[in-house]
Amino acid sequence: MRTLLIAFAATVTLAAQGAAPQVTPQDLLDGLKDPGKWLTYGGDYSGTRHSPLTQISPENVGQLAAQWTFQTGTLGSFQTTPLVIDGIIYATGFNNHAWAIDARTGRPIWRYRRNLPDDLHVCCGAVNRGFAALGDRLFMTTIDAHLVSLDMKTGGVLWDVELADFKVGYSATVAPLVVKDKVIVGIAGAEFGIRGFIDAYDAQTGKRAWRFYTVASPDDPIGGRSWPPGGDAWQRGGGSIWVTGTYDPQQNLVFFGTGNPGPDYYSNAREGDNLYTASLVAIDADTGQRRWHYQFTPHDVHDWDSTQVPVLADLTIGGQPRKVVMFANRNGFFYTIDRVTGKVIVARPFVETTWAKEIGPDGRPVLLPGHLPDEEGTKTCPDLGGGTNFMSPSYDPTSHLFFVTARETCATYFAFDQKFKPGEQFESGGTTRPRDQKNFGALRAIDPVTATVKWEFRYPSVSASGVLTTGSGLVFAGDGDGNIMAFDSRSGKNLWHYQLGFAMRSTAGTTYMLDGRQYLLVPSGSMLTAFALPGEQRTQR
Repeated sequence: MRTLLIAFAATVTLAAQGAAPQVTPQDLLDGLKDPGKWLTYGGDYSGTRHSPLTQISPENVGQLAAQWTFQTGTLGSFQTTPLVIDGIIYATGFNNHAWAIDARTGRPIWRYRRNLPDDLHVCCGAVNRGFAALGDRLFMTTIDAHLVSLDMKTGGVLWDVELADFKVGYSATVAPLVVKDKVIVGIAGAEFGIRGFIDAYDAQTGKRAWRFYTVASPDDPIGGRSWPPGGDAWQRGGGSIWVTGTYDPQQNLVFFGTGNPGPDYYSNAREGDNLYTASLVAIDADTGQRRWHYQFTPHDVHDWDSTQVPVLADLTIGGQPRKVVMFANRNGFFYTIDRVTGKVIVARPFVETTWAKEIGPDGRPVLLPGHLPDEEGTKTCPDLGGGTNFMSPSYDPTSHLFFVTARETCATYFAFDQKFKPGEQFESGGTTRPRDQKNFGALRAIDPVTATVKWEFRYPSVSASGVLTTGSGLVFAGDGDGNIMAFDSRSGKNLWHYQLGFAMRSTAGTTYMLDGRQYLLVPSGSMLTAFALPGEQRTQR
């Protein structure tokens, strides 16, 4: 039965009465050149989450003060990255609620609510990570595995397409990535034995343009040999996509990190490397054809999705310019990879890793013995949450540092055989945390040329906050106790903090200029808070 879609005007403002904003493909290519806009999940196609704005600086950040708050009035926590377009904020929330909000005052303009079915199969909460935009349209994935297009001015539904059948465990939480005239999304649900994929849809009509499966079929000339021969394990092999990828216009390639293979822990159910799970895939944006792939964790048995953000940059390494993709992986290693060839340039642990000694010259991890889960349990670091996870990192091209929320945790992993039943969770194991085990988080600054940690700020507990950097040399991030913090990007000195009342998840917010004033917009819990400097402090550097 088709679900009911509801959009209604909550508050009419002058912004809503005028013409709807228009986002062009060139706007998306320009990224953050317009200081009044934040148009994509990562700020621009590179995914650096680095804003060039400088009004808020290390010298005055201590004067930041909350200007307004927006309360959703709904259950569930934000994991969204709000878009900001011509003075209006577009944000998605729990259970596929969404809002247009006046960026000056926090007053709602319209609200969208999706009437979701009762029989959803969701492992990890009915979250959503944000909108994409093109023209006068917004695009959002839904927890019942649809992609919807909304009118930017009213929140009305323009089209609605099904990605996959939610009844057997498919879902979607990723913020779409718009490239040219296509809306690119991925599917989630690996815990229920689905076969993952990345799709592209025509932005005007919703017609599917291509599909790339993250689990190779037997006829795939490379990946087909990485699953048990003659079996059907690949048909429920996982490979979820739930964090937005990035785009290199020069190569016309989109980059996505893929999820873990399924079932999660029981090795015997899926012998082989299990391509293209736990990998970075480079895909032609026009055709969906794979250009290259790199698998971070072949035959992953610890639930270490590689669904982190692939961050693009141009670096000088060994005296030579290199086009790279930087990746802090859930398996505990940081990688700098040539984004033209897919070859590893450098890789080192950024948290304690007990399962692998190093990444070898062939790009494969050099495994250490004693870390294959079984019925008795094996202790391994990091835990299933990983060295980092879905929280977005940031790269500052001025300090040449990569910033990531790191997790220092370990777990005891168990594995056992389990019969697959459609629509039921299919993990074949689980984890526990040793009583005497460490459990803390940190903001870490990594030199991507050497993959070495330059500084850290330690949190008393693990955090799920993302990171944001600015052109003035600031880093914004959050601890696990509800504090948003500002740091000096070069030294790691903590310069400011504010208690939000709920810890941030996935993002550390966005920043934009409006009426000559720089705002920091932070989602946490069911609240958006906008910060800015007092009038006498607002001097653009």
